[in-house]
Amino acid sequence: MAVPPITVMVKPVSSLCNMRCGYCFYADEAARRAAPCHPPMDFATLACVIRRVMIFADEQVTFVFQGGEPTLAGAGFYREAIRLQQQYNSRGLVIQNIVQTNGLALSEELIDLFARHRFLLGISLDGSAVTHDACRVDAQHQGTYGRVMDTIRRLKARGVSYNILCVLTNEAALRADEVLDALAEHRYLQFIPCLDGLDGAAGTYSLTEEAYSGFLDRAFERYERAFLAGNPISIRLFDNLLDMLCGRGPESCAMTGRCSLSMVVESDGTVYPCDFYALDEWALGKLTESPLRPMLRGARAEAFVQRSLATPEECRACSWYALCRNGCYRERDADTGRYRWCGAMKTFFQRHEKRLTALARLVAASYYTQGGAN
Repeated sequence: MAVPPITVMVKPVSSLCNMRCGYCFYADEAARRAAPCHPPMDFATLACVIRRVMIFADEQVTFVFQGGEPTLAGAGFYREAIRLQQQYNSRGLVIQNIVQTNGLALSEELIDLFARHRFLLGISLDGSAVTHDACRVDAQHQGTYGRVMDTIRRLKARGVSYNILCVLTNEAALRADEVLDALAEHRYLQFIPCLDGLDGAAGTYSLTEEAYSGFLDRAFERYERAFLAGNPISIRLFDNLLDMLCGRGPESCAMTGRCSLSMVVESDGTVYPCDFYALDEWALGKLTESPLRPMLRGARAEAFVQRSLATPEECRACSWYALCRNGCYRERDADTGRYRWCGAMKTFFQRHEKRLTALARLVAASYYTQGGAN
């Protein structure tokens, strides 16, 4: 049976990072493992990972390098990754490389490599200098906004494609216009509600439903205005909603209504089913010891998916369940099983359903006009 295009997330330096973000979900996960931070991935492990992934993949594979901070692996690591991808690509697979980075300290050597080999970069940028520096500080607890913006300028000068990942803290959501103004020059945006700890405990930066609801309103107004003006911007949540209204599936796993096996590979070769659950109890095995297929068909992988399938009756009866699908499992209430942002999404759909549907019709018409249905 053919394998659909797959994405494998690789952690070259485990949870090692040159920043100390106040809300870091991966630091929370790593602290709950027997080994919070593994040594950086050596070339032998990298070769094994790439070889096994390339054997498993069919037609297309995306390698997403994350952390911690993956650029700490250095240019030599990525040169070797590219060489190994070419070496093991005997079947002519389409390969895409993505690096999710904090943008703090990218050398010219790294930027040159990313430009030459057409890497896509995800840059973490939390809006304005005020909202960014409130959370995203370096190891000396100094703000990083200016240095990240300098990195973005250097990437743009070299023609490196990038998008922006913005974590919505409560403060950022309450400063919606300030955040959206600061990000207006960037065309590809993803806003992620700040996660509470794995134990459910709220933190200093925890987002409230009211603040999130207000942010969605302001962001959608700009998204709609830009689209109707013929100069569309990409906001991942709204892009996915439009795709779903057009009869296509969402590309975001958080909007499918169930967990999938995302294949996260730690620097020691251990595979986990999701970046939000890189925990000892969910370890599926090591790529240095086993191929991918038996890991993904094992009892632990099956249990990981199965636990996400239960849906509260009130969700199934909801008018907007087909779009919300009870959200990401990581963001469901442990007691009720209900999506934490249920109220905010209901309010959003109540306010904007007609306008969202009208946009979807325009998107569908453009899709068919351009031959997308062929």
